[in-house]
Amino acid sequence: MDWSAWRDEFPIFRSKVYLNTCSLGPLARRVRAAQERFLDEWEAHGAAAWYDRWLDALDALRGMFARVVGARPEEIAIAPSVSVALSSIASCLDYAARPKVVLSDLDFPTVAYQWAVKPGVEEFILPSVDRVTVAPEAYEDGIDERTAAVATSHVFYMSGAIQDVARIARAARAQGALSIVDAYHATGQVPTDVHTLGVDVLVTGGLKWLLGGTGIALLYVRKDLVPRLRPTMTGWFGNAGQFEFDLRRFAFHDDARRFELGTPALAAVYAASAGLDLILELGVERLRARQTELVNDLADRAADAGFEIKTPADSNRRAGIVMIRLRNPADAVGVLARRGIVVDHRHDRLRVSPFFYNTPDDNVRLIEAIRHPRP
Repeated sequence: MDWSAWRDEFPIFRSKVYLNTCSLGPLARRVRAAQERFLDEWEAHGAAAWYDRWLDALDALRGMFARVVGARPEEIAIAPSVSVALSSIASCLDYAARPKVVLSDLDFPTVAYQWAVKPGVEEFILPSVDRVTVAPEAYEDGIDERTAAVATSHVFYMSGAIQDVARIARAARAQGALSIVDAYHATGQVPTDVHTLGVDVLVTGGLKWLLGGTGIALLYVRKDLVPRLRPTMTGWFGNAGQFEFDLRRFAFHDDARRFELGTPALAAVYAASAGLDLILELGVERLRARQTELVNDLADRAADAGFEIKTPADSNRRAGIVMIRLRNPADAVGVLARRGIVVDHRHDRLRVSPFFYNTPDDNVRLIEAIRHPRP
């Protein structure tokens, strides 16, 4: 494939070297066109668009995401953010007999905050020795009969390390605990089959590698688990009889829609669908191969230039994030931005995240700019 041809789909490359997909995927022409189509429908049809277009658009989004992660459409729910999706799942659990939730100190704070505010919950946070990975044995040792859930990342935002979530899920199930996977930094760039992995819950969103922008999250819940989970936060989209408008009767959907709450942001739904359309057209396996080439190239160039890399040495465990340790990474982000190179930083690291539309030349420009900064 001529990957460079895909740069035309993303106008930002006219003026920038964009290496920051793990913070926000660049705007695609296809996504902009989808937003305009939504606005045209709103203008032309008003509320009637709900019945002849928009409810179908919600079903289509659930179906597209199901294809990306190897799920069934009835196992998918739509949420406005990962925080809301996690809140719905967390509200289903009984912490009286099982007060413990296992996490790691490399997980994104949203995952930990969810449990930190719940009375009676004991957060058991696994430490990372190298600040890159957490050994799967640590999860196996940490999960016990008092554990309600293990909530952790498919890919760590701190290092780009891919976790063995299948092994973690097996350990959770062996103890009767729920396995909850934050896949925000994985879905779209790391091939995922939720049924093969055996995870109970997976949540992700359109913001990053799915190229669909803000305001949309997608939740997978294993089909046979759905009837056993009854959230204590809900809305009219969670009601099986939502269009009966009977405030005295509430019955959960018998599928994952029971975890939905209020009216979805349709503009975000259209954007997310267009982003997923790109991912499905290219194929996640193909994207993974391209990603591995770019990440290995970048890591090798950074190491050859004398920089410390806080990313797994094994390329099979690397996702699309390369962490370069610097003395003042925040200052470096500003200097690079003035030279038209867009990256980010976390803690003591410059965070660089190429995707299929990037090239080795982008990596060359970045490393040279770090080596020879200009005010």
